[in-house]
Amino acid sequence: MITMIGFDGDDTLWHSEGYYQEANAAFAGIVGRYVDLEDRRVHEDMLGTERRNLALFGYGAKGMTLSMVETAIAVTGARISAADIHRVIEIGKGVLQHPVELLPGIRAAVEAVAAEHALVLITKGDLFHQEKKVAQSGLADLFRRIEIVSEKDIGTYRRLFDEFAVAPMQFLMVGNSLRSDIEPVVRLGGWGVHVPYHVTWSHELEHGLKEDHARVALAASAQAIPAAVAALRERAG
Repeated sequence: MITMIGFDGDDTLWHSEGYYQEANAAFAGIVGRYVDLEDRRVHEDMLGTERRNLALFGYGAKGMTLSMVETAIAVTGARISAADIHRVIEIGKGVLQHPVELLPGIRAAVEAVAAEHALVLITKGDLFHQEKKVAQSGLADLFRRIEIVSEKDIGTYRRLFDEFAVAPMQFLMVGNSLRSDIEPVVRLGGWGVHVPYHVTWSHELEHGLKEDHARVALAASAQAIPAAVAALRERAG
């Protein structure tokens, strides 16, 4: 029944969240010159700002940078200097300029799955940044289609299934986020292979899907992805 496999990009094919974690730590170091970090809970303030701004800025380093500037001004009572605002902006530029580093074993895993299935890449975030990552990854030739979307939810996946001319039950998604990669697909009747990454953005931790769901398999590493796909394909019949 499973005829098409989708792969997520960030933290499934290549490293990403670690760079954002480093950026947030550097941001806190700058703001810490003005306020007591333990008293202000700057990371919580930053997460709240990012969530409020998602509908305006979307996902990615550019939206994060604007949210860092907004948060810095708010938590310091507008006392932060222009020089430190510039340092915050440079943090965001640094994230955008990081080279793409594939996860260990991921190319071999994708090639193995591609040998038996049609593959599509479905990744979300800033268009320019994601296009750059895909090009630098060296994996583009393995995918029939590459979709860069602003959000991964039921509506997005339903639209993509229509465009792919595939029924949800014929589709399996591989990704590190239960919230964005797995849950919407499973809710529509599809399948998912969850490949946990060692760090996850707090926003992506919120979901309503049990990991022992009958249509979800766990792959502890990239090397385990082909076997997890095969197990679900056999379960699908």
